[in-house]
Amino acid sequence: MLKWRLLLGTAIILALIGLCWLDAQADLPQGMQRVHIGLPGAALMPVVLLLTVLATQEVLRLARAANLRPAAPAIYTANLLMVLAQWMPEVNLYVISLLQRPHQPPNEFDYLPHVEMIFAGSQSALWALALGVGLIFVAEMRRFEKPGGALANIAVGVFCLVYVGMMCTFAVQMRLFWGVGALAAWIVSVKMGDIGAYTFGRLFGRTRMSPTISPGKTMEGAIGAILFACLGSWVSFHGLVQMAPPSVNPMPGAPIGWLIFGVLMGLAGIVGDLAESLLKRDVGCKDSSSWLPGFGGVLDILDSLLLTAPVAWLCWAMGIVGVGKGM
Repeated sequence: MLKWRLLLGTAIILALIGLCWLDAQADLPQGMQRVHIGLPGAALMPVVLLLTVLATQEVLRLARAANLRPAAPAIYTANLLMVLAQWMPEVNLYVISLLQRPHQPPNEFDYLPHVEMIFAGSQSALWALALGVGLIFVAEMRRFEKPGGALANIAVGVFCLVYVGMMCTFAVQMRLFWGVGALAAWIVSVKMGDIGAYTFGRLFGRTRMSPTISPGKTMEGAIGAILFACLGSWVSFHGLVQMAPPSVNPMPGAPIGWLIFGVLMGLAGIVGDLAESLLKRDVGCKDSSSWLPGFGGVLDILDSLLLTAPVAWLCWAMGIVGVGKGM
């Protein structure tokens, strides 16, 4: 099982890096600016939307295991709207660029997304969240028959919006604001941490970290997660990010920024993994689903990524890594 998980985990990382590379082809360097020959996010957004749907489905499956029936249509709609809302300003800019391109030579066409437009997507995502909360309330009002259950369904529905939809918007904004390198560094560091946790846990695990939530997770595995996350961060910021043009992927900020980033990704990844384990333990499910042998479901793969996304976003925004705001 260890060999299978390592192979499959590596394959997932390579596939995600390949998608990031493909998406980066929408950006080509021209001097110190970005020239767009395609729509940024076009290769990644279909995958993000699919993962959003599947993760939402699995959270709702866990809710059903607890005899809860939140308003699924409202939750799916709001989660998809939150992710799309963050991307739509980029789509609008791209459409405008297509309309302007016939009037200037292609090799002189500059396309640098405005920071204001990207943050406009953030505001739209918040409106989508508010809309989703409203839809959940309306759905519960429509089907209310007798006391009992409505409050729990509303709470689970809103939780699903924040846990899946809102966390995914941080990932989308990292791609649009700081480039594909930021996204790749985040994914590689977190998933390397997952591999380290499992490897160290299986080989050296003795001290249980949280036996009531996840008996298989150990302190030795947590150490492995942090070490491997730092390794993934070092590889990312001294390999993947530097290999790309500076106009596409910003370079690391502080000299030890990669180390701080790796430690934070390792720690946040552990919390994210335990968080999903808590949900599964509470409803008596071993995995969120069984579509991927050895890993479980989509949520079992995304658990560490979901809660690390805002932490990674904050590292870039504060200049711990990268160049801070305005790229």
